[in-house]
Amino acid sequence: MTIVDKHEAGNVTWIDLMSGDPEGSRKFYGSLFDWTFEVGGPETGHYGMCRLGGKNVAGIGGKPPGAQIPTAWTPYLATDDLDKTLAKVAEAGGAVMMPAMDVMDQGRMAIITDSTGGAIGLWQAKLHNGMQRVSEPGAFAWTELNTRDMKKAADFFVKVFGYEAKKLEGPMEYTTLHHPGEKTPVAGLLQMDQNWPKEIPPHWMVYFAVTDVDATLDKVKSLGGKVCVPPFDSPYGRISVIEDAQGGMVSLIKPTQPA
Repeated sequence: MTIVDKHEAGNVTWIDLMSGDPEGSRKFYGSLFDWTFEVGGPETGHYGMCRLGGKNVAGIGGKPPGAQIPTAWTPYLATDDLDKTLAKVAEAGGAVMMPAMDVMDQGRMAIITDSTGGAIGLWQAKLHNGMQRVSEPGAFAWTELNTRDMKKAADFFVKVFGYEAKKLEGPMEYTTLHHPGEKTPVAGLLQMDQNWPKEIPPHWMVYFAVTDVDATLDKVKSLGGKVCVPPFDSPYGRISVIEDAQGGMVSLIKPTQPA
């Protein structure tokens, strides 16, 4: 178990799901990960805080009325100064999808796209410091950008957040992003090749840790979800990609090192 009180600037601080059926999504993930929920009132858009053992691990909200956006999980990177970060986004060739806004007394947020088109959130914390439990079953484990131009994306994140980009050796085109001098990566970038259907845009994939991928897949199917990528073993753990009952895509991983 890893308990986090505050996330360093540049780290993944939060993840949430915008769903066309938030009640259905809560039912699915609550059953899958043993989450409980605290759903806010109309002033929050009935946004639901997802909790594991009483600690915040994610959020589930409804899509804005009329919004033509997919049901998808979005990671948020922490920033100490949202306005300065947004200025760097523009300078590095990114764009602002959702301008900076105050979320009551909880913090300030914005949604951006990097220079290759992948959408990601930014969060400047006030009372809400993000995920309180990570890297354990039922909690966030990893995230990566699937992009058509990995090098261009790496250059963007280096310019905006000051990361070091390290390309992995081997057949897979993959780069990890690190705080300078740090061994543990913040996130990954995966090159989408000719095997990816052309209609799939750049997007972030969120991973949740589980104790047993295969057993969890049986539960996914019983809850109305689908297995998109059957389980496979990697140097980092056993992985599978699923579609939840409302159409959201997410990965499951049993890390090589116990989560």
